[in-house]
Amino acid sequence: MEITDIRKQINTINEQMLDLFLQRMQLSEQVAAYKKAHQLPLLDKAREREVLAQMTQQAGEMEPYAYQLFTTLFELSKARQGELYSAPTKVRAQVEKALAAAEECFPRTGIVACQGTEGSNSQAACDKLLPRGNIVYVKTFEAVFNAVESGLCKYGVLPIENSSNGSVRTVYDLLQRKNFSIVRSTNLCIRHELLAKPGTKLEDIKEIYSHEQALGQCSRFLASLGNGVKVIPCDNTATAAQLVANADNAQAAAICSHACAELYGLESICTDIQDSDNNYTQFICIAKDPLIYAGANRISLIIACANRPGALNSILSQLSAHGINMSKLESCPVTGRNFEFIFFLELDACVQEPGVLSMLEELERSCESFTFLGNYATV
Repeated sequence: MEITDIRKQINTINEQMLDLFLQRMQLSEQVAAYKKAHQLPLLDKAREREVLAQMTQQAGEMEPYAYQLFTTLFELSKARQGELYSAPTKVRAQVEKALAAAEECFPRTGIVACQGTEGSNSQAACDKLLPRGNIVYVKTFEAVFNAVESGLCKYGVLPIENSSNGSVRTVYDLLQRKNFSIVRSTNLCIRHELLAKPGTKLEDIKEIYSHEQALGQCSRFLASLGNGVKVIPCDNTATAAQLVANADNAQAAAICSHACAELYGLESICTDIQDSDNNYTQFICIAKDPLIYAGANRISLIIACANRPGALNSILSQLSAHGINMSKLESCPVTGRNFEFIFFLELDACVQEPGVLSMLEELERSCESFTFLGNYATV
């Protein structure tokens, strides 16, 4: 048989499958209407397991593929049923409020809170996100949230993940605890240098100051210096440079950006000391109220699912059923609870795309906890 003949048969089957699929979805809607009228839960796991067992048993050697097919059908049916008959969700209210409140385009100016001081990487991220912004410097990540929460600043800029050293868990914790929204993000290529007072040589250094993230990103360089050098974490890389410049100590150095050399009268002893040349940090811009600006193409979530086999796979199946790409999945242990985790997710999607909001609603219903952090663009 020629391939054109085979494809004709496939096309005929595709049309039959589509017709059957539409019939099945219409029957699923009737089932959901019945459940709603009789106050029955939409989710019926026993029924799903029964159908899966029956279909996969009949599939023979195609059992794994049949299992995937019917699992996907279940997820699509539940998504449609939830869209039509479930009670309004918190995430829908958040999204509708965010879309209504935001201006068409993200502004290029505004008062923005930044942890650190002049010359920090966070300051560079502020300049990229809000080129005409008025920066207010604060000492800690939590102080950034407090400045925005109090109304002192409209926005705050914070690092959330580094390609070499992972997520900044403190920022994720604050996002979840304070219920703030991510409205924009950017990625900066981070280059670290060892700076000290003019005339200082590498062999003279006995103390090195920097932020703990920067220290982690330069771990191989620091290890090469041996045990005779004391590594001291501080609030910020630029703060470290400022401390070294003001200290009466010619044996101190700071790991920070090249910009700090001119700002604080220091000299570069070693350049590009980060572990990886591909060293990027993602910075986010936060706001107190949910806002979704034009061009938003990334969704951030924090979720927790039941501590049982297959729970996470069920969530991933929902994303797959809607054709949504997941660009990040990271687990984090729940403090004080053995073998339980929350998950940080990033999705390549916009809430205004068909099916995305209903998928988020289904996730909210099925997860033990669900935090919508925002839908935003990366620049």
